[in-house]
Amino acid sequence: MQQAVEYFNALNRDYLAVHRAKEDLFWQNYMAMGGDDVSDRFAAAEQAYKRFIAAPARPGEIRRHIAALEQSPQNRERDDTLHGLRGWARFFDCNVIEDARAQSLMDDIIAGENSLYARRKTLTLAHINDKGERVPASLGELMTNQANNADESARQSSQLALRELEQWLLHNGFPTLVRLRNRFARQMGYRNYFDYKVNKTERMTPEQLFAILDRFERETREGNLRSLRQLAAEKGQEALKPWNIRYQTAGDVTRQMDPYLPFAESLGRWVDSFKRLHIGFNGARMQLDLLVRKDKYENGFMHGPVPPFWQQGEWIPARINFTSLAKPDQVGSGINGINTLFHEGGHAAHFANIRQNAPCFSQEFPPTSMAYAETQSMFCDSLLDDADWLKRYALNGNGEPPPDELIRACIAARQPMRAFNERHILLVPYFEWALYQWEDERLTPEAITRLARETEQRILGIEGSPRPTIAIPHLLSQESACSYQGYLLALMAVEQTRRFFLKRDGYLADNPAIGPDLATHYWLPGNSVTHDDTLRSLTGEGFNPLYLAAACNQTVEQAWRQAQDSMQQGQARARPAADFDLDAAITIIDGERVLASNEHGDAQMCREFAAAIRREYQ
Repeated sequence: MQQAVEYFNALNRDYLAVHRAKEDLFWQNYMAMGGDDVSDRFAAAEQAYKRFIAAPARPGEIRRHIAALEQSPQNRERDDTLHGLRGWARFFDCNVIEDARAQSLMDDIIAGENSLYARRKTLTLAHINDKGERVPASLGELMTNQANNADESARQSSQLALRELEQWLLHNGFPTLVRLRNRFARQMGYRNYFDYKVNKTERMTPEQLFAILDRFERETREGNLRSLRQLAAEKGQEALKPWNIRYQTAGDVTRQMDPYLPFAESLGRWVDSFKRLHIGFNGARMQLDLLVRKDKYENGFMHGPVPPFWQQGEWIPARINFTSLAKPDQVGSGINGINTLFHEGGHAAHFANIRQNAPCFSQEFPPTSMAYAETQSMFCDSLLDDADWLKRYALNGNGEPPPDELIRACIAARQPMRAFNERHILLVPYFEWALYQWEDERLTPEAITRLARETEQRILGIEGSPRPTIAIPHLLSQESACSYQGYLLALMAVEQTRRFFLKRDGYLADNPAIGPDLATHYWLPGNSVTHDDTLRSLTGEGFNPLYLAAACNQTVEQAWRQAQDSMQQGQARARPAADFDLDAAITIIDGERVLASNEHGDAQMCREFAAAIRREYQ
């Protein structure tokens, strides 16, 4: 048994070293730090990591140790080691590439992705901002401008820039990546890369996945079309243009809500809200890079260079990085910024609270289900739309909450498009499933563009998506490609979770039972159990997509009555003190600059951050 124990402990240490090296360089590369050669150093570290997790000898070694332990007398050390090794067996099953040809193809994929990413950083996109100036813009700025700029020609300029990016990707390597991924998947024994990824990430076949997605598509189809007809009747057919639809459904209320959610106050509101929910981070060290910056990766994310675990009785806390792309002087940046804090902060809380005896259970890649991981972050950011949360936290410069009529206007803008928004997620797996079934010769820029537009029309009901499909960053990385459906599966689980807490406790905002319950039932086991197991543990029932469909099909009046009830109940409840210990060392940075930290307390950190934002952007 001692040989198995020593092997297990060495495996934990060796994985942590190679994972941390890769993730530290990932952060530097994607945050545009670390020097001119950082992309090359990251590529080398990522290849070393990929080789480690795909080492063909590992599965056999682990099986032999498991077999020996199963024949050993039961005791605590034996059982713990067996649990950990079984976790590693699942991990390597998702990652091992025993075939030399498949390993070579994976190396080609990684090299191709890094080359595309490096060249992408040289492409400058531009649009017309809210001052009428043509300026360079990140993906986040393009989307925000398209949703909030009152000038239609300016909004259209953002859409054209997104389509320009699509064409650039299609003529600079994306079709080649699709071909390489398919060749790799077929070498591994799967029909195509989508088939490979769904089996590995969600433990289901594409047919099982689309049985769920098809049902959701059918149940929300008429609601989506009804909303589009209503929008066209109220604001004209032009409202359905892809560069107009976000503005026509949310632009006005976003601008009205903007004074109540300034970006400078977002950090403090996130911290206080998590404290009142009793969500902590188990001693994690966290680094947050929240502002837009030239060459910085154009999508928010959370990665954990150190996955937490118990190592021979010693707790190894998480080290976590997460990022957003706020431009504090742009309308809507505060709303987007606090959404990212809650979303990526939800991811951080999840991974910081996994308490198993090996890092394989607490890292964010397979066998960790993307849907399971996104359930945690999306549950947290779902609170931001709740009327009682807005009344408590969304305060303007005079300390006043938004009036009831503005909250109702937000619901009136959001609820009719709820089905459209969730179907916007739905279109990506339909697009990718079709794309990856194509033979190599069909993968031309023109054909892929047609497929994207046809899928957008079929799923969204309009001629083009506000966020053109091929411009979605997830499609470009083999780690996130063919995984987007996880967001929709997660939203289904979020509605199931929300329904459970509302039925049991009657409220969500500042509910101190939420953090401990999520930690116990959803977070603690990590990927040692299935997503369905965690749902059963908390809610008492397995995965059920009908709650999300019901939420999508609500009328504005039904949603408004629920909001009124929550505000009335919130006013009647005493507000708990925000004195829960987050148990985290937090640093807020902008590239190499430190803007604030909680070395002298969370409140001091939030004041320093707010002062820095006001000083630089007001």
